[in-house]
Amino acid sequence: MMTFYHAPQSRSGRTMWLIEELGVPYETRYVPIVYGGGPGDGGAGSRAAGNAHPDGKVPAIVDNGALVTEGIAIAIHLTDLHPAAGIGAPVGTADRGAFLAWLAWNASEFEPLVAMLKFVPNALENPRTADSLVAVMRRIDQALAAGPYLMGDRFTAVDVMIGATIGWGREVLPENAALDAYLARIADRPAHAAACAKDAPADAVQAA
Repeated sequence: MMTFYHAPQSRSGRTMWLIEELGVPYETRYVPIVYGGGPGDGGAGSRAAGNAHPDGKVPAIVDNGALVTEGIAIAIHLTDLHPAAGIGAPVGTADRGAFLAWLAWNASEFEPLVAMLKFVPNALENPRTADSLVAVMRRIDQALAAGPYLMGDRFTAVDVMIGATIGWGREVLPENAALDAYLARIADRPAHAAACAKDAPADAVQAA
């Protein structure tokens, strides 16, 4: 059985949602994220006991003996292994390029921008940041105008990863009725509800 390393109420919650969407059996190991490690580690988190992630972070999985870390890598790995779930884009299919591009865009463009807007005071006073926000919102708006999901008619792992980022940063993004309707649509999925219920049970929070 696959082992999933997860910190309650962290970004690994979207990976739990992804696994629930795939419908594959897994065991969750609830682990803490330890910040401010010892001298010489550059301030990076220390690795808590029992966490397989080499940097002491989440998410991580051990699947058939293979350790895979980082949300985008796990999303690609698992959707490739379980094509029957229908939320990936197998190698050789027409939408494979778009699928990979969306996942990379979330990690390299969208999520860093949302983090900046959330945590850097007056971030939008920088014209480049303001222009970036316009550009990312245009890309999302265009995708949602073409279909109920980011890749058209089909819900995919792209909606899990980017939808979770949108939900995390909704308060710093512009008012947008289509975006709110999209968030409600993906939050209504049974796998999302299942992941939310398993994300941070009281005993797991105490253990982590």
